[in-house]
Amino acid sequence: MTDQELVEKAFEMLQYSYVPYSKFPVGAVLESIDGTLFTGCNVENAAYGSAICAERTAVVKAVSEGHRAFKRIAIVGNSEDYCWPCGSCRQVLNEFAPDMKVLIARKDHSFVSFQLDELLVHGFGPKSLK
Repeated sequence: MTDQELVEKAFEMLQYSYVPYSKFPVGAVLESIDGTLFTGCNVENAAYGSAICAERTAVVKAVSEGHRAFKRIAIVGNSEDYCWPCGSCRQVLNEFAPDMKVLIARKDHSFVSFQLDELLVHGFGPKSLK
């Protein structure tokens, strides 16, 4: 699957977002090292701290199914700017794959690509506890 195809699959997830408060849907697709794909969307809550981002939804689905090694994630939004992952999502992704490729798109379906360690410089992870 090409990077653009992964991004397009993430755009399909926007329709499932539950965003009655922010009106800002986000979709994500996480690819494990064996090629299995895990989708996610953001789910808001009236108690704002209980909301979960699309990226973390995908990670939780993957880990709950026994996957813990990832190579790529596509994160998309319906905005003019790129849909940058929040700090919490960067940290959760870092737990499993600090060198993963991160594709970040905006509503016109154009995207940029970074390694996660470029987005979370000097991130705290499992190696930090050794």
